[in-house]
Amino acid sequence: MAELHDLTALEQAEEIRAGELSPVELTEHYLTRIERLDDTLGAFLTRTPEIARKQAAEAESEAVAARRQGRALPPLHGVPVPVKDLNHVAGVRCTMGSAALADHVPDADDHVAAALRRAGTILLGKTNTPEFGLPCYTENALAPPARTPWDLARSAGGSSGGAAAAVAAGLAPIAHGSDGGGSIRIPASACGLYGIKPSRGRVSGGPLLHDVTGLSTSGPLARTVADAAALLDAMAGTLPGDPYAAPSLPPGETFAGQVRRDPGRLRIGVLTRAPLPDIEMHPDCLAAVAETTALLGELGHRAEELAFPVDGRILHDFTRVWSVAAANRPVPPEAEELLMPLTRYLRARGREVGGTDFADALYSFRSLAQAVADVLMPPGTGYDVLLSPTLAAPPHPVGALRHDDDPQAEFAAVGRFTPFTALYNITGQPAVSVPLHWNAEGLPIGVMLAGRYGDEATLIALSAQLEAARPWAHRKPPIW
Repeated sequence: MAELHDLTALEQAEEIRAGELSPVELTEHYLTRIERLDDTLGAFLTRTPEIARKQAAEAESEAVAARRQGRALPPLHGVPVPVKDLNHVAGVRCTMGSAALADHVPDADDHVAAALRRAGTILLGKTNTPEFGLPCYTENALAPPARTPWDLARSAGGSSGGAAAAVAAGLAPIAHGSDGGGSIRIPASACGLYGIKPSRGRVSGGPLLHDVTGLSTSGPLARTVADAAALLDAMAGTLPGDPYAAPSLPPGETFAGQVRRDPGRLRIGVLTRAPLPDIEMHPDCLAAVAETTALLGELGHRAEELAFPVDGRILHDFTRVWSVAAANRPVPPEAEELLMPLTRYLRARGREVGGTDFADALYSFRSLAQAVADVLMPPGTGYDVLLSPTLAAPPHPVGALRHDDDPQAEFAAVGRFTPFTALYNITGQPAVSVPLHWNAEGLPIGVMLAGRYGDEATLIALSAQLEAARPWAHRKPPIW
């Protein structure tokens, strides 16, 4: 018999609008599952049952009034959506995954949290993240590690690992995540979910946590393309003070509407060799790309092998910028000793980067983005979409990437596991991880699609076409 968490987020919202499901009942269902399963999964850093119950009651009253008045509600009204613990929610602890900020309670919402509040969603809590979102696993000194529900011995990835674990295990229908080097797409792959890293400037990073490097953005994690697109609609928007602004959709269009659009016949470049040196690709990840390439051909698209030149400068410049970002995190001086070894290592490196070196690295990012736009993906003549593995290997065992005694080696291992994802943070392009493949061990293996800057619409339409041809939402992990 189907349970409430078997419904998609949009199905839940439809039943709420029709009066067939109460936001209060739905919220209690998820709070019960969190209480029962989260100590095993490590999905949440802070649970907010009191806030959730208050918001659910308010959402129920609003739904009743809307039905009585014949008034429309936001598409996700009454649906629970946890927020990653790198973002501020007023009055709720925000640790950023760090023991140094264990008692930090902000007094204002980030713009994305305010947008989710306006959309009528329910806050179940703040999801688990590694310290400041720096590595691609979710392990910190505050909570149990986030685990993929497909194999509890393995990591959910990161840095949005808690968000992905929550959605994949049915502790939330959809979740907010963020992505500065792959942090939505990595856990989406590890947990068998669909995740969108939007274009730079699509979702406001303000008012306090603007990423001056342009690498990071908020985005959705979901079990279906339609749910993710609807959540992106709720998050999207540029506000005064934002340093970037992605091109808007045509008037009257939504990202949710792209799910029903025919993507047309697309030219797709297929990447299987990473642009970084000394990367060994696991056969399962190459098999996932080969299967996806064949499926794209069956759907009428033209897929062609493509190779980026191997360039060690990409990693060199990314490391500089990532280290400066780590050094810029707000840590009280007396709390530095509480930081994880990798964080201390990166902060030390960041303090050594000179201003001109930092500017030079950012300039190389913009040069790469221009080359991709002008040479690889010009409208009309270039590739419409790029396909690659999301990761270089299946999900790692918990703890396998950590090396507290040698954080330099740890950071190198992180780069070898995620050689494709950061490219699109550098260029600002939208990219998605699509869960089309499971290996012989029953582990999800994602593939990544990247589009032109500002063109999430094509990625969503193509992803929906792939989902219709090879559905994945019926797959449930053992813990479901």
